[in-house]
Amino acid sequence: MKNKGGDHRRYAIVTSLLVALTAMLVAACMLFGSVDIDAAQVFNILMGGDSGNEAWNIIVLQSRLPMVVTSLLAGAALSVSGLLLQTTFNNPLAGPSILGVSTGAGLGVAIVMLAMGGTIGGVFGESMGSYMATLFGALVGAGVVLVILITFASIVKSSTMLLIIGILVSYLASSVISLLNSVASEQGLHSYVAWGFGNFAGVSLEQLPLFSAIIVVSLLASLLMIKPLNALLLGTRYAQNLGVNTHRTRIVLLVITGVLTAVVTAFCGPIGFLGLVVPHIARMALNTSEHSRLMPVTMLTGAAVALLCSLLSVTSPHGIIPINAITPIIGVPIIIYIIINRRRISYFN
Repeated sequence: MKNKGGDHRRYAIVTSLLVALTAMLVAACMLFGSVDIDAAQVFNILMGGDSGNEAWNIIVLQSRLPMVVTSLLAGAALSVSGLLLQTTFNNPLAGPSILGVSTGAGLGVAIVMLAMGGTIGGVFGESMGSYMATLFGALVGAGVVLVILITFASIVKSSTMLLIIGILVSYLASSVISLLNSVASEQGLHSYVAWGFGNFAGVSLEQLPLFSAIIVVSLLASLLMIKPLNALLLGTRYAQNLGVNTHRTRIVLLVITGVLTAVVTAFCGPIGFLGLVVPHIARMALNTSEHSRLMPVTMLTGAAVALLCSLLSVTSPHGIIPINAITPIIGVPIIIYIIINRRRISYFN
């Protein structure tokens, strides 16, 4: 029998450490970058003061602050998406990128950015219409992949086979993207390639309210699903005996996942590994799969990892490093460890 008091202390310690780590990473991201700005001046600008240097004001308020908020929300969103998919399909290797959800969203963005000859500037567009079109394309692309997964989930009972189907769908979407690349204009191709590198600094101050609102509402919706998520851990039949409509629950979970993944993909590019890796880090830290504790810790861990990636991206002496060049360095060793020690790590209990 588990020691509930010990579990509570462990949760409190892990949460406190993550909050402290996230706060330190937020401070580091605000203080460090390609331009050296005194810490007192950064604080003064954030408090509404004037540093006397207009360039510093722009860097702090229109570059670093949106990047920090975007990193926090995008990291939490992708991590929760991975957690929801892993519980829904009862598979520890499920994730937005593995199951093709991210690639489907990327295909939607590619259709908007490439098929329209680059006139839609993606997340880097200046007008409301530009990034709204990109967001719409990502939502449709992710939605199509999720519909395919839902359809096959009712036919294929093996979670491993469903994972393979997701990978095949991802390959198919990637093939279509390659075809679009081959016929795209130079301007459209340049925009899409830049978007594909992944970038938490691409959300402008004007775009931030829409991005934040959708992510926050979707994260709150995921918190409301904690009880049915815990029921799904016990198996479909047991969850149904508890009065959970498992079919409707899975649909809701996949819709939430699709929105979170599509929004982050549209604004930040196809960020890999966070959705797959972070839920495992949270499980190992807590040694539990109980979602009332696992969900908040997953959000905090995802936010901290995304901030760390942002910090490494902008503080390199060789210029800005794409986020997708950093996440595999963090994610691959953890996935290898999980695969090797899978029998000793309990995920769904």
